[in-house]
Amino acid sequence: MDRKEAFFNHIIEGYQTKGDSLVLGSAMLDGKTIKDAFVKIPLKTLNRHGLIAGATGTGKTKSLQVMAENLSEKGIPVLLMDIKGDLSGLAQASEGHQKIDERHAAIGLPFEAKKFPLEILSISEQNGVRLRATISEFGPVLLSRILDLSETQSGIVSIIFKYCDDHKLPLLDLKDFKKVLQFATEEGKDEIQTEYGRISSASTGAILRKIVEIDQQGGDLFFGERSFEVKDLVRKDENGNGIISVLRLTDIQDKPKLFSTFMLQLLAEVYATFPEQGDSDKPELVIFIDEAHLIFKEASKALLSQIESIVKLIRSKGIGLFFVTQNPKDVPEDVLAQLGLKIQHALRAFTAKDRKAIKLAAENYPDSEYYDVDETLTQLGIGEAFVSVLNEKGRPTPLAATLMRAPMSRMDVLTKSELKQLIDNSRLYYKYNDVIDRDSAYEILNEKIEKINEQEEVEERKKEASRTKNTASRRSTRMNPVIKVVTSATFIRGVLGILKRVL
Repeated sequence: MDRKEAFFNHIIEGYQTKGDSLVLGSAMLDGKTIKDAFVKIPLKTLNRHGLIAGATGTGKTKSLQVMAENLSEKGIPVLLMDIKGDLSGLAQASEGHQKIDERHAAIGLPFEAKKFPLEILSISEQNGVRLRATISEFGPVLLSRILDLSETQSGIVSIIFKYCDDHKLPLLDLKDFKKVLQFATEEGKDEIQTEYGRISSASTGAILRKIVEIDQQGGDLFFGERSFEVKDLVRKDENGNGIISVLRLTDIQDKPKLFSTFMLQLLAEVYATFPEQGDSDKPELVIFIDEAHLIFKEASKALLSQIESIVKLIRSKGIGLFFVTQNPKDVPEDVLAQLGLKIQHALRAFTAKDRKAIKLAAENYPDSEYYDVDETLTQLGIGEAFVSVLNEKGRPTPLAATLMRAPMSRMDVLTKSELKQLIDNSRLYYKYNDVIDRDSAYEILNEKIEKINEQEEVEERKKEASRTKNTASRRSTRMNPVIKVVTSATFIRGVLGILKRVL
């Protein structure tokens, strides 16, 4: 048996599956594609999470697109974080190309152009189905971690939530929370101190500054009603294809705090809402987070700890998470250790630092008698990647340099008219894009403050009237000699009477 045949058998045996799977492409040896040596991902291991990494222009986004298409075909809904704005083309079929035909001929797969059911979502001013959440849904613990508050400040946030719960004050948006903070240190200071203890104005000021930071990054658009229901992420179309939800985030790259806030809330909501699934034949939902370094950028230790916990726990809910980034080092080690599937596109070695990063990346993959991993990582072409997944028994598959299949949908964005038509035809758009601003803590406390102010004005008027009366009485005594004499006499009699009794 020659080396090529041994390698073919090595791949076929290593990627053999009994259940359903996704075909990513075909394995390569010595820079040449081995036809029909299919590299596959078992559907049942997709909830073990994964990483898609590689330098700019090496094909990460197309690999993401291929996986989303194949998952949709298998009836699995997908959520994509579209940072660069180049995933809307999933809604239209590929125009095809000679190079695509040549690629698929080398792989051993027929190419079929298809379009897929798409939903456009937004958390910013971009057009799409609006995703919102209320402050109350975050809760004090999550909100404190997002704001990176101290232990004392977190305690104050818990008191604020407790006060609002006890007094039926809905915390819906940022202006509600800011109003309660103001009330706690001004008009309602005595009331809250009596019931819950003293609140430092210095601490509330620090919390308010953190809230303003979120507000300036667009939090006023994200916090509020109507809250997005995560069950709307797990829908299928009339043909049984999983709907691909694309969250447009092209204007969010300079707002890492808002992006981290959204992602953590979404994952927490999914974890809290979805039922326990355990090991099943396929995942309930797969989430791809493009430019994943934005989640971890400027994130506090507490926030990173929360993300790590959710990554560990959410697997049992049947949710798969895939982080897409340029270099594996962009993902914290504790999170990276939880990722069972890795698709590593080429890395470029322009500097000593780059070469060191390549060596570290190579250590994430199992040893292989067929590849010099360090060297091959720099030689992979566009649309080629090292792949390592978990088989159905949870064991790592053989490392395979893989010629990835091409997307079946358009490898370009929708036109403005196509995008508008897609959004106009969305039933979720009309469900979530009407702004609701019902009476909440802001309005209720404003009314309460107004009543307090009115009561204080009434009391002040009474005091003023009393002071005026007393002043008028003193003035009239000075002006009337008769009254003055009588008053003085009374005063003297009083004194003399005491003295007389004493005498």
